[in-house]
Amino acid sequence: MRERARQALVKQALEPEWEARFEPNSYGFRPGRSTHDAIEAIFNYIRLKPKYALDADIEKCFDRIDQEALLAKLHTLRPVERLVRGWLKAGILDKGEYLFPEAGTPQGGVLSPLLAAKRIALHGLEETLVNAVPYASKPAVIRYADDLVILHEDLDILHQLKARAEAWLAEMGLNLKVSKTHITHTLNEHEGRVGFDFLGFHIRQFRVGPHQTRTYRGRPGFKTLIQPSRTAVERHRRKIREVIYQYRGAPQAALIAVLNPIIRGWSMYYRACVAKRAFSRMDDQVYRLLRQWAHFRHPHKTVAWQYRRYWQRRNGRMTFSDETSTLNFHEDTAIRRHVKVRSEKSPYDGDWVYWGERLGRDPTKPQRMVRLLKRQQGRCQWCGLRLGIADVLEVHHWDGDRMNNRYTNLGLLHAHCHDQVHGAGINDNDPRTEEPCELNGSRTVL
Repeated sequence: MRERARQALVKQALEPEWEARFEPNSYGFRPGRSTHDAIEAIFNYIRLKPKYALDADIEKCFDRIDQEALLAKLHTLRPVERLVRGWLKAGILDKGEYLFPEAGTPQGGVLSPLLAAKRIALHGLEETLVNAVPYASKPAVIRYADDLVILHEDLDILHQLKARAEAWLAEMGLNLKVSKTHITHTLNEHEGRVGFDFLGFHIRQFRVGPHQTRTYRGRPGFKTLIQPSRTAVERHRRKIREVIYQYRGAPQAALIAVLNPIIRGWSMYYRACVAKRAFSRMDDQVYRLLRQWAHFRHPHKTVAWQYRRYWQRRNGRMTFSDETSTLNFHEDTAIRRHVKVRSEKSPYDGDWVYWGERLGRDPTKPQRMVRLLKRQQGRCQWCGLRLGIADVLEVHHWDGDRMNNRYTNLGLLHAHCHDQVHGAGINDNDPRTEEPCELNGSRTVL
């Protein structure tokens, strides 16, 4: 525990410095960034023009990182370097036997996500590949941990970038995994593939009529669809089937309590893509599995009796329920477009308005102000303009009662807007209303 505390202190010292230097399309295990940001970055790069894609995976990234190259890249204070070197060289206790690896980084540590393939070890790869193309059409390099995607419209240039990436990774003691590295095209078939899987999503483009979307080089247009991958759907279905099989003898409430977090978590992860059809199909498969579960428990009862026993009508439809708990539906999760994080932004850059609106938390500001900022989507509730870090912000009570601190009664305003509101005496209890001025229609009077 003492060593983990030390690693946490070193991480707090190193992370702000490296967050200011990290490349814009590095998303793996960085504060304020997620897999959805990486997927949205891919969508933004291919939505106007189809591209070739190099989908690559780094082989045994944690086990093969050159420790000396990593320490040289870290380039920090000598006391911190000695601590990090000690953690890298520390032995591993495996079944009573001590092992002292000469390469790689320890997994599961507090500092390992910052040091290893997640961030510092692969820092500089994107810049190297982007600068390797001297033309105006630059490639896109999107990286999440040790998963890598390179996008470009020219196949020959993409092959050159692949060779360049392999040479750069060799300097860190790494190499691409051949079985998981391939080149595809997002619209046309290439080497028997169309589209690619990345972080559990399947990215692909489909041809449509000329009046449905933009045309591409005079030919009928295309549409970009990002959906849950077949592997992810099958893995989720297999997980649900295993849970239902394990809880064959358990009460209905126990089965619902285990299934609901699984269904809710999977649906929330994929709600940012085109997943409505996948949600509906998954609900159908869950229904069939539950019918088998009910038949196993009551093999001598009729199907109608089993249905009446375990399904109840809720909100106008039949649900798997025991009157106290109800199983969630996948399709109840609303599809919501994810807004990608700005490439140059970092939680340590001081822009608390941006990160408070995005994350809904900020340790340097009152929680009430941050919650109002997120609820108002970063805009003043009086004038509707964007709030900025240089603005003076104040909380206004709309009914004039400062003891009424319900969030429905509060609004985050610019300081000058707050003065205008109080100067006009405007609140919910004020009977005065605005009327058009008779002399000038563009001005108003009370």
